[in-house]
Amino acid sequence: MRMKSKEFMDKDVYAEDEKVGKVKEIGIDPEDWKVTHLEIELTKDVAESVLGAKKGGVRNMLDTSALESGVARWTDRGLNIRVPKTELHAYLKPVV
Repeated sequence: MRMKSKEFMDKDVYAEDEKVGKVKEIGIDPEDWKVTHLEIELTKDVAESVLGAKKGGVRNMLDTSALESGVARWTDRGLNIRVPKTELHAYLKPVV
């Protein structure tokens, strides 16, 4: 199955069935044309509990290692990654 990039935009992201944010951008390495990350806008609760941020709308880059085969799946409601929310910080980097 192939998907177009516009099908990812503004879709919800879940960590073990708990909503953690929305897809806002797709990052691509121009050298080898591979997707390197998804930029996600974290929910206020997740931004606070995972990153210690005190505001909503925080964007972070979700590394594609969180999307490896068998770890992530696309559902009707969005992207579901099988990473516990408590370990999500290991896959996130600030947007620069």
